[in-house]
Amino acid sequence: MKYAIVIPDGCADEPQESLGGLTPLQAARVPAMDAVASAGVVGLANHTPTELPPGSDTANLSLLGYDPLEHYTGRAPLEAAAQAIELGPHDWAVRCNLVTVEEQQMRDFTAGHISTAEAAELIRTLQQHLGNAEIEFYAGVSYRNLLVVRGSAGREPFSRDTHTTPPHDLTDKLVIDAYPRGPGSDLLNQLMRDSIELFANHPVNIARRQQGKPPATNIWLWGQGGAPRLPRFFERYGKRGAMITAVDLLRGLAALMGWQRIDVPGATGYLDTDYAAKGRFAVEALSQFDLVCVHVEAPDEASHQGDAAAKVESLESIDRHIVAPLLEYLQRYGRYRLLITPDHPTPLRTKTHAHGYVPFALAGTGIEPDKIASYDDISAAGSKLVFDKGWQLMSYFLQ
Repeated sequence: MKYAIVIPDGCADEPQESLGGLTPLQAARVPAMDAVASAGVVGLANHTPTELPPGSDTANLSLLGYDPLEHYTGRAPLEAAAQAIELGPHDWAVRCNLVTVEEQQMRDFTAGHISTAEAAELIRTLQQHLGNAEIEFYAGVSYRNLLVVRGSAGREPFSRDTHTTPPHDLTDKLVIDAYPRGPGSDLLNQLMRDSIELFANHPVNIARRQQGKPPATNIWLWGQGGAPRLPRFFERYGKRGAMITAVDLLRGLAALMGWQRIDVPGATGYLDTDYAAKGRFAVEALSQFDLVCVHVEAPDEASHQGDAAAKVESLESIDRHIVAPLLEYLQRYGRYRLLITPDHPTPLRTKTHAHGYVPFALAGTGIEPDKIASYDDISAAGSKLVFDKGWQLMSYFLQ
Protein backbone atom coordinates (compact mmCIF):
# COMPACT_ATOMS: atom_id res chain seq x y z
CA MET A 1 0.00 0.00 0.00
CA LYS A 2 1.21 3.50 -0.87
CA TYR A 3 0.01 6.63 0.90
CA ALA A 4 0.21 10.30 -0.11
CA ILE A 5 -0.84 13.49 1.69
CA VAL A 6 -1.15 16.90 0.03
CA ILE A 7 -1.34 19.92 2.34
CA PRO A 8 -2.54 23.13 0.64
CA ASP A 9 -1.62 25.23 3.66
CA GLY A 10 -4.33 27.59 4.92
CA CYS A 11 -6.66 26.97 1.96
CA ALA A 12 -9.83 26.70 4.12
CA ASP A 13 -11.70 29.99 3.88
CA GLU A 14 -14.99 31.86 3.75
CA PRO A 15 -17.17 32.88 0.78
CA GLN A 16 -15.64 35.92 -0.93
CA GLU A 17 -17.53 38.77 -2.53
CA SER A 18 -14.68 39.16 -5.02
CA LEU A 19 -15.21 35.52 -6.05
CA GLY A 20 -18.94 35.85 -6.57
CA GLY A 21 -19.82 34.55 -3.12
CA LEU A 22 -17.68 31.41 -3.50
CA THR A 23 -14.85 30.22 -1.28
CA PRO A 24 -11.42 29.98 -2.96
CA LEU A 25 -11.78 26.18 -3.16
CA GLN A 26 -15.16 26.56 -4.83
CA ALA A 27 -13.90 29.19 -7.25
CA ALA A 28 -10.77 27.27 -8.21
CA ARG A 29 -10.79 24.76 -11.07
CA VAL A 30 -9.55 21.66 -9.25
CA PRO A 31 -10.67 18.60 -11.22
CA ALA A 32 -8.12 16.27 -9.61
CA MET A 33 -9.17 17.22 -6.07
CA ASP A 34 -12.81 16.82 -7.10
CA ALA A 35 -11.97 13.39 -8.52
CA VAL A 36 -10.55 12.38 -5.13
CA ALA A 37 -13.71 13.63 -3.43
CA SER A 38 -15.97 11.84 -5.90
CA ALA A 39 -14.07 8.55 -5.61
CA GLY A 40 -13.84 8.68 -1.83
CA VAL A 41 -15.08 10.61 1.17
CA VAL A 42 -15.14 14.26 2.21
CA GLY A 43 -15.15 15.36 5.83
CA LEU A 44 -14.05 17.90 8.41
CA ALA A 45 -11.20 17.87 10.93
CA ASN A 46 -10.23 20.27 13.70
CA HIS A 47 -6.45 20.58 14.00
CA THR A 48 -6.50 23.75 16.13
CA PRO A 49 -7.63 23.10 19.73
CA THR A 50 -9.03 26.25 21.30
CA GLU A 51 -6.59 25.87 24.19
CA LEU A 52 -3.67 26.56 21.81
CA PRO A 53 -2.93 29.28 19.25
CA PRO A 54 -4.20 28.44 15.73
CA GLY A 55 -0.74 28.29 14.20
CA SER A 56 0.80 26.05 11.57
CA ASP A 57 2.83 24.44 14.34
CA THR A 58 -0.08 23.09 16.38
CA ALA A 59 -2.18 22.38 13.28
CA ASN A 60 0.47 20.38 11.43
CA LEU A 61 1.32 18.41 14.55
CA SER A 62 -2.31 17.36 14.62
CA LEU A 63 -2.56 16.76 10.88
CA LEU A 64 0.45 14.43 11.06
CA GLY A 65 -1.11 12.37 13.82
CA TYR A 66 0.16 13.86 17.08
CA ASP A 67 -2.08 15.35 19.76
CA PRO A 68 -0.86 18.96 20.06
CA LEU A 69 -2.21 19.17 23.61
CA GLU A 70 0.30 16.46 24.50
CA HIS A 71 3.29 17.26 22.29
CA TYR A 72 3.30 21.00 21.52
CA THR A 73 6.07 23.09 23.10
CA GLY A 74 6.28 26.00 20.63
CA ARG A 75 6.90 26.78 16.98
CA ALA A 76 10.54 27.77 17.07
CA PRO A 77 11.81 24.45 18.51
CA LEU A 78 10.30 22.64 15.52
CA GLU A 79 12.19 24.95 13.16
CA ALA A 80 15.37 24.47 15.19
CA ALA A 81 15.06 20.73 14.54
CA ALA A 82 15.00 21.47 10.79
CA GLN A 83 18.43 23.08 11.11
CA ALA A 84 19.74 20.33 13.40
CA ILE A 85 20.16 22.87 16.19
CA GLU A 86 20.33 20.91 19.41
CA LEU A 87 18.39 22.24 22.37
CA GLY A 88 19.36 21.22 25.88
CA PRO A 89 16.70 20.52 28.52
CA HIS A 90 16.78 24.16 29.68
CA ASP A 91 17.33 25.89 26.31
CA TRP A 92 14.62 27.73 24.40
CA ALA A 93 14.28 28.53 20.71
CA VAL A 94 12.53 31.71 19.56
CA ARG A 95 11.31 32.56 16.07
CA CYS A 96 13.16 35.65 14.78
CA ASN A 97 11.27 37.34 11.94
CA LEU A 98 12.74 40.18 9.91
CA VAL A 99 9.92 42.72 9.66
CA THR A 100 9.08 46.21 8.49
CA VAL A 101 7.58 48.33 11.27
CA GLU A 102 6.96 52.02 10.59
CA GLU A 103 5.31 54.47 12.98
CA GLN A 104 4.55 51.51 15.27
CA GLN A 105 2.58 49.76 12.52
CA MET A 106 3.38 46.31 11.08
CA ARG A 107 3.79 47.24 7.44
CA ASP A 108 5.20 43.89 6.34
CA PHE A 109 5.83 40.82 8.50
CA THR A 110 8.22 39.46 5.83
CA ALA A 111 10.25 42.65 5.23
CA GLY A 112 9.18 42.50 1.60
CA HIS A 113 9.99 38.78 1.39
CA ILE A 114 13.61 39.63 1.93
CA SER A 115 16.02 37.25 0.20
CA THR A 116 17.78 34.52 2.14
CA ALA A 117 21.16 36.03 1.30
CA GLU A 118 20.15 39.47 2.60
CA ALA A 119 18.63 37.93 5.73
CA ALA A 120 21.82 35.99 6.42
CA GLU A 121 23.84 39.23 6.41
CA LEU A 122 21.48 40.87 8.89
CA ILE A 123 21.46 37.82 11.17
CA ARG A 124 25.26 37.75 11.03
CA THR A 125 25.31 41.35 12.22
CA LEU A 126 22.99 40.47 15.12
CA GLN A 127 25.26 37.61 16.17
CA GLN A 128 28.38 39.78 15.98
CA HIS A 129 26.93 42.56 18.13
CA LEU A 130 24.37 40.83 20.38
CA GLY A 131 25.38 37.18 20.44
CA ASN A 132 27.27 35.54 23.28
CA ALA A 133 27.51 32.20 25.08
CA GLU A 134 23.81 32.36 25.97
CA ILE A 135 22.34 34.16 22.96
CA GLU A 136 22.70 32.66 19.47
CA PHE A 137 21.15 33.87 16.20
CA TYR A 138 20.69 31.45 13.30
CA ALA A 139 19.88 32.39 9.71
CA GLY A 140 17.04 30.48 8.11
CA VAL A 141 15.06 31.03 4.92
CA SER A 142 14.13 34.59 3.93
CA TYR A 143 12.46 36.39 6.83
CA ARG A 144 12.16 33.20 8.91
CA ASN A 145 15.14 33.00 11.29
CA LEU A 146 15.86 31.79 14.81
CA LEU A 147 17.17 32.90 18.18
CA VAL A 148 18.35 30.33 20.73
CA VAL A 149 18.65 31.33 24.39
CA ARG A 150 20.65 28.87 26.46
CA GLY A 151 19.52 28.20 30.02
CA SER A 152 20.57 26.00 32.90
CA ALA A 153 19.00 24.07 35.77
CA GLY A 154 16.99 26.48 37.86
CA ARG A 155 17.52 29.30 35.37
CA GLU A 156 15.37 28.86 32.32
CA PRO A 157 15.07 32.04 30.22
CA PHE A 158 11.29 31.83 29.68
CA SER A 159 8.23 29.97 30.88
CA ARG A 160 4.73 29.05 29.73
CA ASP A 161 3.66 32.46 31.06
CA THR A 162 5.84 34.25 28.50
CA HIS A 163 3.51 35.72 25.87
CA THR A 164 4.47 36.78 22.35
CA THR A 165 2.46 37.69 19.26
CA PRO A 166 2.99 36.26 15.75
CA PRO A 167 3.81 39.16 13.42
CA HIS A 168 1.46 37.82 10.72
CA ASP A 169 -1.38 38.47 13.19
CA LEU A 170 -0.43 42.16 13.16
CA THR A 171 -0.50 42.97 9.45
CA ASP A 172 -1.42 46.66 9.00
CA LYS A 173 -2.06 46.92 12.77
CA LEU A 174 -0.38 48.92 15.52
CA VAL A 175 2.15 46.86 17.45
CA ILE A 176 2.39 49.02 20.55
CA ASP A 177 0.38 46.57 22.67
CA ALA A 178 1.79 43.42 21.06
CA TYR A 179 5.34 43.34 22.40
CA PRO A 180 6.49 40.33 24.47
CA ARG A 181 5.42 40.22 28.08
CA GLY A 182 5.90 37.91 31.04
CA PRO A 183 9.04 36.03 32.19
CA GLY A 184 12.01 36.80 29.95
CA SER A 185 10.19 39.52 28.01
CA ASP A 186 12.75 42.16 29.06
CA LEU A 187 15.41 40.25 27.13
CA LEU A 188 13.23 39.83 24.04
CA ASN A 189 12.18 43.46 23.98
CA GLN A 190 15.76 44.65 24.46
CA LEU A 191 17.00 42.53 21.55
CA MET A 192 14.20 43.88 19.37
CA ARG A 193 15.11 47.47 20.30
CA ASP A 194 18.83 46.84 19.71
CA SER A 195 18.11 45.46 16.25
CA ILE A 196 16.51 48.77 15.18
CA GLU A 197 19.79 50.65 15.64
CA LEU A 198 21.84 47.87 14.05
CA PHE A 199 19.60 47.71 10.98
CA ALA A 200 18.97 51.44 10.46
CA ASN A 201 21.96 52.06 8.21
CA HIS A 202 22.91 48.50 7.41
CA PRO A 203 24.21 48.05 3.84
CA VAL A 204 21.41 45.54 3.14
CA ASN A 205 18.75 48.10 4.02
CA ILE A 206 20.50 50.95 2.21
CA ALA A 207 20.46 48.82 -0.95
CA ARG A 208 16.83 47.80 -0.43
CA ARG A 209 15.70 51.40 -0.04
CA GLN A 210 17.57 52.38 -3.20
CA GLN A 211 15.74 49.59 -5.03
CA GLY A 212 12.36 50.73 -3.70
CA LYS A 213 12.01 47.68 -1.45
CA PRO A 214 10.87 47.79 2.20
CA PRO A 215 13.75 47.62 4.66
CA ALA A 216 14.04 45.12 7.49
CA THR A 217 13.60 47.67 10.25
CA ASN A 218 14.02 45.20 13.11
CA ILE A 219 13.51 41.65 14.35
CA TRP A 220 10.25 40.41 15.82
CA LEU A 221 10.62 37.64 18.42
CA TRP A 222 7.84 35.10 19.01
CA GLY A 223 6.93 31.40 18.99
CA GLN A 224 9.28 30.47 21.83
CA GLY A 225 9.49 26.96 23.26
CA GLY A 226 11.68 24.29 24.79
CA ALA A 227 12.95 21.10 23.23
CA PRO A 228 10.12 18.91 21.88
CA ARG A 229 10.03 15.13 22.06
CA LEU A 230 7.98 13.21 19.51
CA PRO A 231 7.64 9.43 19.22
CA ARG A 232 8.85 8.27 15.83
CA PHE A 233 6.14 7.96 13.21
CA PHE A 234 7.19 4.42 12.26
CA GLU A 235 6.96 3.29 15.86
CA ARG A 236 3.52 4.82 16.17
CA TYR A 237 1.96 4.07 12.79
CA GLY A 238 4.23 1.49 11.16
CA LYS A 239 4.93 3.54 8.00
CA ARG A 240 8.13 5.07 6.66
CA GLY A 241 7.53 8.61 5.43
CA ALA A 242 9.10 11.45 3.48
CA MET A 243 8.33 15.18 3.55
CA ILE A 244 8.46 17.62 0.63
CA THR A 245 8.28 21.23 1.80
CA ALA A 246 10.13 24.54 1.58
CA VAL A 247 9.19 25.56 5.14
CA ASP A 248 11.45 24.89 8.14
CA LEU A 249 8.49 24.17 10.41
CA LEU A 250 7.52 21.11 8.35
CA ARG A 251 11.15 20.14 7.86
CA GLY A 252 11.58 20.17 11.63
CA LEU A 253 8.51 18.05 12.18
CA ALA A 254 9.82 15.58 9.62
CA ALA A 255 13.15 15.36 11.43
CA LEU A 256 11.50 14.80 14.80
CA MET A 257 9.15 12.17 13.34
CA GLY A 258 12.00 10.28 11.71
CA TRP A 259 10.89 11.07 8.15
CA GLN A 260 13.23 11.66 5.25
CA ARG A 261 13.32 15.27 4.08
CA ILE A 262 13.31 15.72 0.31
CA ASP A 263 14.54 19.13 -0.86
CA VAL A 264 13.12 20.17 -4.22
CA PRO A 265 15.00 22.73 -6.40
CA GLY A 266 12.74 25.70 -7.05
CA ALA A 267 10.57 25.15 -3.97
CA THR A 268 10.39 28.56 -2.30
CA GLY A 269 7.63 28.45 0.32
CA TYR A 270 5.96 31.29 -1.56
CA LEU A 271 3.59 31.88 -4.48
CA ASP A 272 6.40 31.43 -7.02
CA THR A 273 7.24 27.90 -5.86
CA ASP A 274 7.86 25.23 -8.53
CA TYR A 275 4.65 23.21 -8.19
CA ALA A 276 5.53 20.84 -11.03
CA ALA A 277 8.90 19.97 -9.49
CA LYS A 278 7.19 19.15 -6.19
CA GLY A 279 4.78 16.86 -8.06
CA ARG A 280 7.59 15.06 -9.89
CA PHE A 281 9.66 14.54 -6.76
CA ALA A 282 6.60 13.27 -4.87
CA VAL A 283 5.83 10.64 -7.52
CA GLU A 284 9.47 9.53 -7.57
CA ALA A 285 9.59 9.29 -3.77
CA LEU A 286 6.64 6.90 -3.67
CA SER A 287 8.88 4.19 -5.09
CA GLN A 288 11.05 4.40 -1.96
CA PHE A 289 8.66 5.25 0.88
CA ASP A 290 5.34 4.01 2.25
CA LEU A 291 4.05 7.57 2.65
CA VAL A 292 4.93 10.85 0.96
CA CYS A 293 3.63 14.21 2.21
CA VAL A 294 3.70 17.32 0.00
CA HIS A 295 3.25 20.64 1.80
CA VAL A 296 2.58 23.83 -0.19
CA GLU A 297 2.69 27.17 1.63
CA ALA A 298 1.36 29.29 -1.25
CA PRO A 299 -2.39 29.43 -0.36
CA ASP A 300 -1.51 30.56 3.15
CA GLU A 301 0.80 33.28 1.82
CA ALA A 302 -1.94 34.51 -0.50
CA SER A 303 -4.32 34.81 2.45
CA HIS A 304 -1.75 36.74 4.47
CA GLN A 305 -1.68 39.21 1.59
CA GLY A 306 -5.47 39.28 1.27
CA ASP A 307 -5.14 38.25 -2.38
CA ALA A 308 -8.11 36.07 -3.39
CA ALA A 309 -7.03 35.72 -7.02
CA ALA A 310 -3.57 34.50 -6.01
CA LYS A 311 -5.12 32.00 -3.60
CA VAL A 312 -7.32 30.57 -6.34
CA GLU A 313 -4.37 30.42 -8.73
CA SER A 314 -2.22 28.59 -6.17
CA LEU A 315 -4.95 25.99 -5.60
CA GLU A 316 -5.27 25.40 -9.33
CA SER A 317 -1.50 24.92 -9.59
CA ILE A 318 -1.50 22.44 -6.70
CA ASP A 319 -4.32 20.52 -8.38
CA ARG A 320 -2.71 20.44 -11.82
CA HIS A 321 0.91 19.82 -10.90
CA ILE A 322 0.76 17.87 -7.62
CA VAL A 323 -2.60 16.19 -6.99
CA ALA A 324 -3.19 15.12 -10.61
CA PRO A 325 0.16 13.33 -11.15
CA LEU A 326 0.01 11.74 -7.70
CA LEU A 327 -3.52 10.44 -8.31
CA GLU A 328 -2.56 9.09 -11.74
CA TYR A 329 0.49 7.28 -10.34
CA LEU A 330 -1.37 5.85 -7.36
CA GLN A 331 -4.26 4.60 -9.46
CA ARG A 332 -1.82 2.79 -11.73
CA TYR A 333 0.00 1.39 -8.70
CA GLY A 334 -3.24 -0.17 -7.44
CA ARG A 335 -3.25 -0.25 -3.64
CA TYR A 336 -3.17 3.30 -2.32
CA ARG A 337 -4.75 6.07 -0.30
CA LEU A 338 -4.58 9.78 -1.03
CA LEU A 339 -5.48 12.51 1.48
CA ILE A 340 -5.91 16.20 0.71
CA THR A 341 -6.24 18.51 3.69
CA PRO A 342 -5.10 21.94 4.88
CA ASP A 343 -3.82 22.43 8.41
CA HIS A 344 -5.95 25.40 9.50
CA PRO A 345 -8.19 28.07 8.00
CA THR A 346 -6.53 31.31 6.93
CA PRO A 347 -9.35 33.69 6.01
CA LEU A 348 -8.59 36.33 3.41
CA ARG A 349 -10.72 38.70 5.46
CA THR A 350 -8.43 38.63 8.52
CA LYS A 351 -5.15 37.76 6.72
CA THR A 352 -4.17 35.44 9.57
CA HIS A 353 -4.64 31.92 10.90
CA ALA A 354 -7.87 30.96 12.64
CA HIS A 355 -9.30 28.20 14.79
CA GLY A 356 -11.85 26.01 13.08
CA TYR A 357 -12.52 22.87 11.07
CA VAL A 358 -10.92 22.27 7.68
CA PRO A 359 -12.22 20.16 4.79
CA PHE A 360 -10.45 16.97 3.75
CA ALA A 361 -10.89 14.52 0.89
CA LEU A 362 -9.71 10.92 1.10
CA ALA A 363 -9.85 8.21 -1.54
CA GLY A 364 -8.26 4.86 -2.26
CA THR A 365 -8.27 1.19 -1.36
CA GLY A 366 -11.00 0.22 1.11
CA ILE A 367 -12.67 3.65 1.13
CA GLU A 368 -16.38 3.48 0.29
CA PRO A 369 -17.43 6.63 -1.59
CA ASP A 370 -19.95 8.96 -0.03
CA LYS A 371 -22.32 11.14 -2.05
CA ILE A 372 -20.13 14.28 -2.06
CA ALA A 373 -18.60 14.86 -5.49
CA SER A 374 -16.54 18.03 -5.00
CA TYR A 375 -13.80 19.14 -2.64
CA ASP A 376 -14.57 22.48 -1.03
CA ASP A 377 -15.48 24.07 2.28
CA ILE A 378 -19.24 24.17 1.70
CA SER A 379 -19.55 20.56 0.50
CA ALA A 380 -17.51 19.36 3.46
CA ALA A 381 -19.73 21.27 5.87
CA GLY A 382 -22.55 18.87 4.98
CA SER A 383 -20.53 15.73 5.76
CA LYS A 384 -21.18 13.53 8.76
CA LEU A 385 -17.53 12.42 8.82
CA VAL A 386 -16.08 14.77 11.44
CA PHE A 387 -12.92 14.52 13.54
CA ASP A 388 -13.23 16.86 16.52
CA LYS A 389 -9.72 15.73 17.50
CA GLY A 390 -8.01 16.21 14.18
CA TRP A 391 -4.97 14.14 15.06
CA GLN A 392 -7.17 11.02 14.96
CA LEU A 393 -7.64 11.48 11.20
CA MET A 394 -4.20 9.94 10.62
CA SER A 395 -5.26 6.59 12.09
CA TYR A 396 -8.39 6.64 9.92
CA PHE A 397 -6.26 7.41 6.87
CA LEU A 398 -3.79 4.59 7.55
CA GLN A 399 -6.13 1.94 8.97
